Order: sequence, then structure tokens, then C-alpha cells
Amino acid sequence: MRLTVAITGGSCAIYGVALLKALEQLGVETHLVVSRMGEYVVEHECNMNLEELRSLASYSYDNNDLAAAIASGSFKNDGMIIAPCSMNTVAAIANGISSNLVGRAADVTIKEGRKLIILPRETPLSVIHLENMLKLAKIGVKVMPASPGFYHQPQTIGDIVNIIVGRMLDQIGIEHNLMKRWGE
Repeated sequence: MRLTVAITGGSCAIYGVALLKALEQLGVETHLVVSRMGEYVVEHECNMNLEELRSLASYSYDNNDLAAAIASGSFKNDGMIIAPCSMNTVAAIANGISSNLVGRAADVTIKEGRKLIILPRETPLSVIHLENMLKLAKIGVKVMPASPGFYHQPQTIGDIVNIIVGRMLDQIGIEHNLMKRWGE
């Protein structure tokens, strides 16, 4: 399996980092792109610099490189996950703005009919945010707010993160054992 992973400037960069770590352990080929604010949030929240983050991915690209492999529909992959996904990125994707590699890769994912999962992280949500997410949901984008359930009785922040990462992996069709499932 081959996935594009993007990390943008919404808080909760821990989800993107944990996703990359899980995909690496599962042997999934990853193609990473990080926005400028995504890089800032990863450093601020996860104490990890860009090179450390890139070392978790199979391949990584500069967000300004619109000639990168993931910018083309002829580049075959199984989908894209943006975690976290800033409201700026949600708005750009919802309105077809491809001025950077995150937006272009998402646009290509949509036009090629591949799975796109976004993990928006904002609260409260404005009507504009909701309308942009609805627009995306109507065309098949999976909108997964960073809202973990607690019926798993998580004991640590890591447990909470694994719930969300596990749910993202479920949506893309990757088997894992990151969380306890209801009824198990």
C-alpha cells in the first residue's frame, strides 16, 4: 500500500506523527508533505524538527514543489490522509485551490476518485468551516474530527491518539491493532 500523508497547521500534530509511526510499523509506503505551519506545530507540540519528522516517511516533499510525484494523477497511490487539517487547508481543498503541494495532492486525490481523509482540528466551528467540510463530505471526502470516543476507557494520551489513528486506518482499509473495538 502507498499513501500520501500531509500535516498542516491545525493543533494536534501528535495525530500526524503517530499516523506516520503506525504506517511505518505496518510497512506502508508513505509520501509526506508538511505545510509551513504544520512544521511549526510539530516542533511546538511534539518537540520534533522537520528532519526527524521526514525520517518517519518513505519519501517527503517540500510544500512548494508542485512538480512532486504526488502532484500528478498518474502517480498511483491508495489515498491521502491530512492529519491535522487546518481550516485554511479545508477551505483551499473545498474551493479547488491548489497553490501548494498539500492542496494539489488533495485535488489530485479527489479527481482520481481515491480516498481522502481529513482530520480537521478547530473549535468552535464557524458556519464557513461547516460549509467547507459539508462540501467535501458531499464529494466523498471522509471528515474525521479529532474527537475520540471514551468507551475504550483510554488511560493515557497515547491511548486517545491510537483511537483516532486506528479509526483513520480503518477508513483507508488498513488492518491494525491500535485500539480495542466495541464488543471485544
